[in-house]
Amino acid sequence: MTTPSESPAGIPTGPAGVPVTPAADQTADSPTGAAVSVAAYPDYAQAQRAVDYLSDNKFPVARVAIIGSDVHMVEQIMGRLNYGGAALRGAGTGAFTGLLIGWLFGLFNWITPVLAAFTLAIYGLVFGAIVGALFGLIFHALQGGRRDFSSVRAMVPSRYEVVADAEVADEAARLLAKMSGSTASDSTASSSTVSGSTVSSPSRGSV
Repeated sequence: MTTPSESPAGIPTGPAGVPVTPAADQTADSPTGAAVSVAAYPDYAQAQRAVDYLSDNKFPVARVAIIGSDVHMVEQIMGRLNYGGAALRGAGTGAFTGLLIGWLFGLFNWITPVLAAFTLAIYGLVFGAIVGALFGLIFHALQGGRRDFSSVRAMVPSRYEVVADAEVADEAARLLAKMSGSTASDSTASSSTVSGSTVSSPSRGSV
């Protein structure tokens, strides 16, 4: 049984006798990928303001991310839905679809593409609105009164974390702490001004 030979440098050779070098460490020149949380905020606007503050202070914001956590579904009720509303919604969806399809088919007319596209778009809009209204009525009737309202659903995080690469996390935390301190100082100063302007001692002549 033969064993792989070794090159003079001690590197084992491959089947063709060519020295095989170990794979280079691909993570040597790349970022570690480890992210450290430097601040947490209850809404996205505050997290966005924090990152903007870092950018204003020449911080490498390309190494920062905003992560939303504790995601929950929110369904905002828009109003009551009856047969008229269902038909109107279906007509709007069908009209848009028909308009788009008619316009695309009209572009294949090489003689008068603009006129054909406009004509077919109008036909598609009318036909789509009629078909969409019918489908809206049928779908609403099949619901059997179980969902007589319209709504919009969205996934909303409960908190937003500003994370940064481990190498620059300390600097990011220091800047954000500075921002929080300046904001608190401004709020205290403004409240003191308001209190001083609204509270006054009674004069002796008014007693």
